[in-house]
Amino acid sequence: MTRLSRAARGVITVVAALLTVTAASATARATPEPKAPKDFVALSTVDPTILQEMRYFTPHNFVGERIDGYQQPLCILTRPAAEALHQAQRQLLRHGYSLKVYDCYRPQRAVDHFVRWAEDLDDETMKAEFYPKVDKTRLFADGYIAEKSGHSRGSTMDLTIVRLPARPTRPYIPGQPLVPCFAPRRFPDNSLDMGTGFDCFDPLAHTLDPRIQGQQRANRLLLKNTLEKLGFVNLAEEWWHYTYQPEPYPNTYFDFPVAWKSLSDKR
Repeated sequence: MTRLSRAARGVITVVAALLTVTAASATARATPEPKAPKDFVALSTVDPTILQEMRYFTPHNFVGERIDGYQQPLCILTRPAAEALHQAQRQLLRHGYSLKVYDCYRPQRAVDHFVRWAEDLDDETMKAEFYPKVDKTRLFADGYIAEKSGHSRGSTMDLTIVRLPARPTRPYIPGQPLVPCFAPRRFPDNSLDMGTGFDCFDPLAHTLDPRIQGQQRANRLLLKNTLEKLGFVNLAEEWWHYTYQPEPYPNTYFDFPVAWKSLSDKR
């Protein structure tokens, strides 16, 4: 083989490799993101008065970074769940309160992110706030992390109650000193005092934990009683976690991103 033919062969090999990469990139770009079914809506289009503090769009969560699939700070729900929340909000507004959601529909890719984080035992960046008493090796066994979440079905949300007028919440700054989520002077939140913060991995977060008494218990019961009358069911281990029933998609775990572009109604 001559030097020229070797050079030509080398050029052809490089060009072929570049074409392969280009074709693969084009294919990747052409793969569309999944879309939500038509009966999924942005909560703000059903009730714009409900406050939203979408924690997984921010680094202020037990992982310590924005979670996969949260492209915008947006609460997405099935329409029946959103309309039931609207009814709850109407009742609370008459008494000077508002609902505030922390999380709503959660794509499967976000759940997968949680699983990867839980399996990385060296990453305990946010332990001091969200799971100070829990050994990270126990997160799956104790039920704090699972490979599937009811949030991915679209009718489950995490929420609280805020007294109006709502005070601004101090922004979380990554790297700041962390305080346990059950401490009396934990990270400041403008919600009613529920005895723990949101996403607190501790038995004190159980809705009816007998150690939660007085005004803290009354606040939890205000949320629970208001929502349960309208068809919501509480997860006993988390005072903030409610599912509207009957669920339109009881056996489907969606993976479209949390973004306006995922919805049919893009107002």
